[in-house]
Amino acid sequence: MRVIVAGAGSVGTHIAGDLVKAGHDVVVIEIDGARVAEAQSDADSRITWVVGDACEVSEFARAGVESADVVAAVTGDDEDNLVISLLAKQEFAVPRVVARVNNPKNEWMFTEMWGVDVSVSTPHLITALVEEAVSVGTLVRLLSFEGGRARLSEATLVESSPAVGSDLAELPLPRGCTVVAIVRGDHVIVPRGDTVLRSGDEVLVLTTPDVEEETVQVLLG
Repeated sequence: MRVIVAGAGSVGTHIAGDLVKAGHDVVVIEIDGARVAEAQSDADSRITWVVGDACEVSEFARAGVESADVVAAVTGDDEDNLVISLLAKQEFAVPRVVARVNNPKNEWMFTEMWGVDVSVSTPHLITALVEEAVSVGTLVRLLSFEGGRARLSEATLVESSPAVGSDLAELPLPRGCTVVAIVRGDHVIVPRGDTVLRSGDEVLVLTTPDVEEETVQVLLG
């Protein structure tokens, strides 16, 4: 997979490093040449670096965006990330655009209208992970996709949860809900119809907003 990462800050360089280690073709574009030189000195040699402004079509093109499978706009400026996303989608027809949201107040703008397929709000994600660590018997939203039209959430079951003791095929889950994984102790279980839920299970569900409340009732009561 060919990935263009816009922004060579700590987030961008770590993403690029992880992706190139996984065998992907990664290009990082950054407007600050000094920052590129600094990041490049410590980074994996397989990463390609381009000094340029990803908010300018001609300079963005030098990163080879037209052949990218994914663009990740992860600068520290929300306005730049929106412009980069829009250019990636409209000018270069990139199939998948992921954008970082720095200020949660701006999250409402990170939609398909701006070319964003998936937005990641770092503050909201940290909040969700904190809640996930301390919340039992509640549904905790972890991530939103497609402008909020799909949500990945986690529910930790307790003894009194109505889903405990039932297998997945028996649960009257709504059509807009899918159980994608179950974390049980140190193990991740790929769910099947005959998987029986237990107290203490962390159930990861992908839902649409309109069935979230119904999903809570089925899993947690």
